[in-house]
Amino acid sequence: MKIQVSDIPDEGIEIEDVESIESETGGVASKASLKLRVEKVGTEVRIRGTIGAKLALKCSRCLSEFDEDLTVPADLVFVPADAEEDKEGHELASDELNTGFYRDGEIDLEEISGEQVLLNVSMKPLCSDSCKGICPHCGKDLNEGPCQCAPEKGDARMQDLKKYFEKRKE
Repeated sequence: MKIQVSDIPDEGIEIEDVESIESETGGVASKASLKLRVEKVGTEVRIRGTIGAKLALKCSRCLSEFDEDLTVPADLVFVPADAEEDKEGHELASDELNTGFYRDGEIDLEEISGEQVLLNVSMKPLCSDSCKGICPHCGKDLNEGPCQCAPEKGDARMQDLKKYFEKRKE
């Protein structure tokens, strides 16, 4: 859904919509439910509300797929892109981090909702806090039970150092 900035009334508008979001890099495909209030002051547009999504993710420990419900609060300000093009080397202040730009007098809510959801997805999603992951030797999902691999005695990376000290003792 695209909003024409010129069509936003002085009292603002309430938007409840469902948008598709996709990410080829994050592997996230979902529908985002939007509950937003859009207000315009001059050429500046402020969007506030919540963006909710149910995401299909892969656990970073056991690689199993799971669904996660995500609710993202939105408080964004948009200004025309051509107004900022005149400024060269402008350094952002902390209160400008939620500022975006629009071109040709329109704002794309599908792009905004996808961006906000992807920014709030965990970098290492877990199916549960107690996920045990997979066995590094046989690849069995340890959440389903223990594997048949022999338990390691010490850290394999330290075996050469262990042999060195054993030779020194002799």
